[in-house]
Amino acid sequence: MPAANSSHPIANGLRELSSILEREKSRGHEFVDLSPEATDALQSLPVEFMQRAMETPASTNSETTDAGVKTTVADPASASASASAAAGTYVVALVDGERTEEWAREQLNKIFLEVKNCEACRALGTLRETIVFATGNPLADVMFIGEAPGAEEEKQKKPFVGPAGQKLTQIIGAMGLSRDDVYISNIVKFRPKKGDGRFQGSSNRKPDQAEMASCISFIRAEIEVVQPKVIVALGGTAAEGLLERGGTISALREQLHEFAGVPVVVTYHPSFLLRQESEPDQEKAKAMKRRVWEDMLRAMDLLGMPVSEKQRGFFL
Repeated sequence: MPAANSSHPIANGLRELSSILEREKSRGHEFVDLSPEATDALQSLPVEFMQRAMETPASTNSETTDAGVKTTVADPASASASASAAAGTYVVALVDGERTEEWAREQLNKIFLEVKNCEACRALGTLRETIVFATGNPLADVMFIGEAPGAEEEKQKKPFVGPAGQKLTQIIGAMGLSRDDVYISNIVKFRPKKGDGRFQGSSNRKPDQAEMASCISFIRAEIEVVQPKVIVALGGTAAEGLLERGGTISALREQLHEFAGVPVVVTYHPSFLLRQESEPDQEKAKAMKRRVWEDMLRAMDLLGMPVSEKQRGFFL
């Protein structure tokens, strides 16, 4: 795996972009003016990702992912097809024009294999090795997207299985759904390192902009396959990665957003609710939990789900 100071052009470009954006954000700027040359360079990144992925030699191996299908990659044609997923231009073939669960799982497995071979992700040198992909219904109407896996997620190789995941399960249950009814994923598919990662233990950190940029094409491809009716962005980092704009959660959640044509509801991350519950001010904790529930009611309305009077007055 390339070191953090790798000369890989994509890694260097993403690090430079992240540095510029962080600098402008610290100056209080919400927007950044780009020259035509800079715009062209950014627009060329997806093609660069695809070309780099296609340069990776295809190998014969089998993987069983959370999508539940064993897939073998043994020829350049398969590698090329999955490489297009990383470029955000993933085009999938339908059988008789019907989107079936088997078809969706097969496409998600292809994306999983592309994540596994993601040269741009590895070149950053700031992400750990274990892939944490996604779980749930591959044809779900609602998709929950977080930022990156933590220690427990890395251990179980599934997103949202730690304490924050248990809180998310509670929220989903209050909506009248189960985890098997929804699709759950993260923008970044690897746990971010702290330092060089050797002594990280259970300590976690949020992904930075370069790490999100290296993986954003995968979540875009997942959305293309699942075709949810609503996306719920869990936390400010996930919202920033998806919407490519900053701002506080309190401001973002008051607006309706879109990603790839799909409505996006922004809400607080479940881990934020857990931190609030441990604080002395329980009235504030209740107020924050109520806000999250209001966001879920908004998602349910967008989905056309029936909402009972009990649910309308529910507090998490």
